[in-house]
Amino acid sequence: MFRSLLIANRGEIACRIIRTARRMGLRCIAVFSEADADALHVAMADEAHPIGPAPARESYLRADRIIEVARAAGAEAIHPGYGFLSENADFAEACAAAGIAFVGPPAPAIRAMGSKAQSKALMVAAGVPVVPGYHGEDQSAQRLAAEAARIGFPVLIKASAGGGGKGMRPVLSAPDFLDELAGARREAKAAFGDDRMLLERYLQKPRHVEVQVFADSHGRTIHLHTRDCSVQRRHQKVLEEAPAPDLAPALRERLHTAAIAAAQAVGYVNAGTVEFIVEGEDAFFMEMNTRLQVEHPVTEMIIGLDLVEWQLRIASGEPLSLDAAPMPRGHAVEVRLYAEDPAQEFRPATGRLRHFAQPTTSAELRVDTGVRGGDSITPHYDPMIAKLVAWGPDRAAALARMQGALAATEIGGLVTNLGFLERLVAHPAMRAAELDTGFLTRHRDALIPAPTAAPVDAVAAAVAMNLVQRWGEEAGEALRRGVSSPWDRKDGWRLQGAAALLLRLRDGTTIREAAVSLHRGTMRIAVDGGAAVEVGARWREDGPSVVLGGVERRIRYNQDGDAIEIVWGDDRHVLTRLDAHAPLGGEAAAEGRLSAPIPGRVVQMLVAVGDRVARGQVVAILEAMKTELRIAAPADGVVAHVGCAAGDSVEEGTEIVTLAPLDGDASPP
Repeated sequence: MFRSLLIANRGEIACRIIRTARRMGLRCIAVFSEADADALHVAMADEAHPIGPAPARESYLRADRIIEVARAAGAEAIHPGYGFLSENADFAEACAAAGIAFVGPPAPAIRAMGSKAQSKALMVAAGVPVVPGYHGEDQSAQRLAAEAARIGFPVLIKASAGGGGKGMRPVLSAPDFLDELAGARREAKAAFGDDRMLLERYLQKPRHVEVQVFADSHGRTIHLHTRDCSVQRRHQKVLEEAPAPDLAPALRERLHTAAIAAAQAVGYVNAGTVEFIVEGEDAFFMEMNTRLQVEHPVTEMIIGLDLVEWQLRIASGEPLSLDAAPMPRGHAVEVRLYAEDPAQEFRPATGRLRHFAQPTTSAELRVDTGVRGGDSITPHYDPMIAKLVAWGPDRAAALARMQGALAATEIGGLVTNLGFLERLVAHPAMRAAELDTGFLTRHRDALIPAPTAAPVDAVAAAVAMNLVQRWGEEAGEALRRGVSSPWDRKDGWRLQGAAALLLRLRDGTTIREAAVSLHRGTMRIAVDGGAAVEVGARWREDGPSVVLGGVERRIRYNQDGDAIEIVWGDDRHVLTRLDAHAPLGGEAAAEGRLSAPIPGRVVQMLVAVGDRVARGQVVAILEAMKTELRIAAPADGVVAHVGCAAGDSVEEGTEIVTLAPLDGDASPP
């Protein structure tokens, strides 16, 4: 076993690898970009080295720089984690040339499985079933359109060098094919530097089932059971579980056998995942990920083994210690907690994580994260905050434990998918294991309900907490005990009596007003002109609470500047404090201005000054945080100004397009 390990990655996977490596007695060497100088993985490592500016292409994707650091630090091995250089055959070869062990498969296996077209040809030769499609070298748009017609619509366009849903688009009818092909190529080129495509029959209700495999350099290959990863958004996984539920024993065995055959066909060594599309009793090879998967913890939970330890031992030349997979024990579920807005098509979010309270961990509940409260989610990398993994003796128990873990998780400072995950885990169709890749689309209305105005009690509670926090502990204590001196008061006291404070808040598109008066140490709050209610607010050791109508209630409350977040029951509400004395409607002048929601790069401008556009029409496409964002017109209008061009880098709030209203009853063509 080597004695030192460089982790060529960041975030939660770097932290997860460090934990295992340190337990094994290895010296852990981290690398970091300028954006990650204060990151958790840097703090956890024995030593950490800078590798460049924030953009990944100038830091975490600089193979030469990482190997230079490895040599200088005396690293005997490099673990690439997942993403970045983990499936880069040239990097694996460069490690070998430098005399450094690469914790992963040999370069030829990475190359063979990295090309979806080549891998499918290899699978056919190995007797592994594949989805009917086109994997040819002729990449002209005309040939691809003809092959799509031959396969029959709907078809699925996929990037040949792709993964993680990038460059993947379903096409339901022939008229849409060329536009979707252009978009998929553009996305694939940006993500992988390779815009070659393949086509497959698009199955209507498929499940995404994968098999974890391990192989050593002594000729032994085993499977470690199945995982179901069908619950996805934008072809990227949201919830994973192991073993995959409701598979017939014969089908499960076929998947195990096919996965081993796939690994052996390319001389595979180390950890890998063979992914299948399953529909009914049919199973087709989709791809092989030649690295550790994000969802590997669910496999660890059901077999009781540390897969990173196995990776390190195999990379050092040790044989597998098992002839076959241990029998799975119980069931495990994993969810991915992201900084993103489900209501905005899961748009990634950036900002400071002002508050992050995790559930209590145990042998049955695990939290893998690379951030702490106070850290920032930047536009440069994937916005995942943490993975929560729950185990139970059966699937129902695992889901119940996950539901409790999500309820105990608190996040403040930026929008996340936490509420969405809570609804997902509790949904009856999830509990019944009615799984396929269309799950989120089918149940969207229940999982992403239309935003509703905060109830009056929630607004009153938020106002009370906000005032106590603003006034500080001393003033808050004076408020609670009552005051005898006018100098202690915070209520606008005057000779004629106490004045009411007026707070104005934006609640979505609604303006809420709260009139607050203080009397004998209590707050009386009237919301939107209604009857005043007595409200008490306090910070307890276990978090904030409010007293309404004599009943004390624990709440989740966070504040970031003028933004107030309160979780009331099952709903999360964000209220923004406004200047109570400013005239309403000041934002109206900016209604036609479409701006960049987050920092990114303009991929394509689709309109010019003078163009008429219809409501919902896409006017520009941005690329940010591994995602293409389509900027659409909120209403019919005319393009009055274009603020940027294709190729421009833009900051959050940068003008993209400004629309003017149409004259009279004119409508766009």
